[in-house]
Amino acid sequence: MNFADYPDHVAALTSAALQAADPAAAVARHLQRQGRHFHFDDYTHHLAANGRVFLIAAGKAAVPMGVAALEQLGDTLTAGLIVAKETDVDWHSQLHRAGYGRLLAGSDEQPPRLRYFAAGHPLPDEVSQAAATAAAHLLADTTPDDLVIALISGGTSALLSQPLLSLPVWRRLHQLLLASGCTIQELNQVRRHLDVIKGGGLARLAAPATCVGLILSDVVGSSLPDIGSGPTVPVDETAASALTVLKRYDIPARLETAVWQAIEAYLTQADTRPAAGPAASTVPLGRVHNLIVGDGKLAATAVLARAAQLGFIPHLLTTHLQGEAREVGRVAAALAQDAAPNRCFILAGETTVTVRGPGRGGRNQELALAAAMALSGVTYRVIASFASDGEDGPTPAAGAMVSGETAALARQHGLEPRHYLAGNDSHTFFTRLDEAVVGHAPVSLITTGSTGTNVNDLLLVLTYDEIE
Repeated sequence: MNFADYPDHVAALTSAALQAADPAAAVARHLQRQGRHFHFDDYTHHLAANGRVFLIAAGKAAVPMGVAALEQLGDTLTAGLIVAKETDVDWHSQLHRAGYGRLLAGSDEQPPRLRYFAAGHPLPDEVSQAAATAAAHLLADTTPDDLVIALISGGTSALLSQPLLSLPVWRRLHQLLLASGCTIQELNQVRRHLDVIKGGGLARLAAPATCVGLILSDVVGSSLPDIGSGPTVPVDETAASALTVLKRYDIPARLETAVWQAIEAYLTQADTRPAAGPAASTVPLGRVHNLIVGDGKLAATAVLARAAQLGFIPHLLTTHLQGEAREVGRVAAALAQDAAPNRCFILAGETTVTVRGPGRGGRNQELALAAAMALSGVTYRVIASFASDGEDGPTPAAGAMVSGETAALARQHGLEPRHYLAGNDSHTFFTRLDEAVVGHAPVSLITTGSTGTNVNDLLLVLTYDEIE
């Protein structure tokens, strides 16, 4: 194995992961229609003569998942909506290119059968609310003969939202939790109690129709209530759990007193109301079916196979990677130092960042920066970390790759890694380093563009022979 080839190796492994996580293929594997019979793996829905079919697709993979579903549904589709992330990719045009422009085009006599919303992420916005309202209107008169197919992928929590708080307060609460270092499970625990759509809310809107959720997991462990905050997953949990999370991360001290008092009062009273709060289970379980159609393990397994083809001895260490990004980066560096040559270690999951400074970055770039510092001077070792959605934090990069040479190279160009890590400014660090070394050394940033999928992050540790 040639160390100089590591950028090509990382690119090949990244490509393998993204191909395995293809959302359209995931839907096609789990949804087939024969006439009025809809097959979802082990569950088959027989659509009654007067039954209607509704489609709700939400998340970063909403468009490719939606296109795959539309190919199966054909003329059985009564109406639907697609809620995707507002991005530089024109998903609306992609729907037209796929041949579904006619569904998006209405007339004076008839509204469009398919509506498209480009909503905000990671913070919900007015379009997120409008999409949730449209979903409620679409499903307002469903009957027991109807079928509602929900395509859920990462990002749904923000993209499809009907908060019980004002939008400015809801956005502020998101900002604080995202910067707190809390896990996605804890964040979604709060969301489920303060948003009508979450915790089975979409399934409640669909009732009394049958609701089938095809879910592309972006959550470690693929816990159904945590993927998109579980819009099709009725749960039975108390609002006290949400209060515990908010207090654990000192959120009350960061909100105006009146705002916190209103949130606390609502959550305190939620468990005593007849419906037991938004996250209560009020949907007949027999009418809700949820399937995981893709996850981080699928992507990691594809990387395992591709690494073997490249000549590495691959090891899939975990698909449950969690923890503070900079700490995980240091552990990855330790693993790299101790490993034998020609190994590829694969870890999938999602780390968190506790924001301490005003910089710009994401969890994968912060992990890589910390790894570069810990790996400094160690030869023939590479660490790469990237987000499968192609968007690491509020940056255009998916992540970064570093070697034992990265930190020293940065210092040669006047960049002190420790300073940038302290300010949570990893993206600025790697951008400046890449500008300085372009044409002379491998660039660090991994840039894929928006991938249209989301199945967690992947961390790769590559080792090479010292004699090439």
